[in-house]
Amino acid sequence: MTATVGVAVFPGTNCELDSIHAVETLGGEGKILWHSTKNLSGVDAVIIPGGFAHGDYLRPGAIARFSPLMSAIAEFAKNGGPVLGICNGFQVLTEAGLLPGILQKNNGLKFLCKTVRVRVETENTTLTRKAEKGMELSLPINHFEGNFTCDFDTLNSLIDHDRVVLRYCDNPNGSVDDIAGVCNETRNVVGLMPHPERACDLLLGSEDGKVLFESLLGIK
Repeated sequence: MTATVGVAVFPGTNCELDSIHAVETLGGEGKILWHSTKNLSGVDAVIIPGGFAHGDYLRPGAIARFSPLMSAIAEFAKNGGPVLGICNGFQVLTEAGLLPGILQKNNGLKFLCKTVRVRVETENTTLTRKAEKGMELSLPINHFEGNFTCDFDTLNSLIDHDRVVLRYCDNPNGSVDDIAGVCNETRNVVGLMPHPERACDLLLGSEDGKVLFESLLGIK
């Protein structure tokens, strides 16, 4: 059965078509979810893609969290639906309280646009179930506020409960404990700053993102 993946679009989102292309390249079906959407029926998974939702005013994701769509996504996640937040989507998920921590400005206060290597730290999430722990992936980053930060107790909880999904092999932005991605307690909501949708075709320099999208789509 073909998986239908809803891709969220807020004013300022700019990576929705990249995500849909990656989904459809792997045999899934992409469906745009405008920010006013309240009904996610027929959707098997949700991606909140990158961009600058609402122009990143106040803070990245701070306005998007109040959209009707985010209420629907929160309910979808509560019922076990897979949710992936990429870059700005990760920021939205933290603002909405679906993931812990915050994303601060990068160390050095510079926008970063380059390819980095990340290491898979757990196979037990909807994004990494086809990956292997310790696997290194080459993925692009494209952010100014990608510095993952949390308090000491939250960090210890993430580590103790195996909720750190990806770590940078060479930390580019100052993220605490080299964290590039985390998951929620039930492991169906994952946020990461790198862009796996931009690493699903050799034309773009890497196919390393495929294993993550195959996991999300439930491809065996």
